[in-house]
Amino acid sequence: MSEKMAVIGDKDSIFAFKAVGVEVFGAADESEAKERLKALVKENYKVIFLTEDLAQALQSFLERYKTAPYPAVIPIPRGGSAQGFAMESLKKDMEKAIGADILFRDGK
Repeated sequence: MSEKMAVIGDKDSIFAFKAVGVEVFGAADESEAKERLKALVKENYKVIFLTEDLAQALQSFLERYKTAPYPAVIPIPRGGSAQGFAMESLKKDMEKAIGADILFRDGK
């Protein structure tokens, strides 16, 4: 069985994902991203990458997916303007999953 993966964000940030076989979906704002995310969940996508600006804007909406095994919604830095939200989210999820900070021990 093939696992479906997608990325949602601005076209400049997500275009490269297409080259590695990830389906790409442009979203101009958080409303558009939220609707696309809902549709992808219904279509049984297992991994959904979301640019960090949209993930940050949809933070409370994304909480519903934190406890479910699928989909894994993963914030990624937006091309050329990383805000740190994606890395902070990854850090929190890793600490929650394994109970320790194994990636960012030096505080970065």
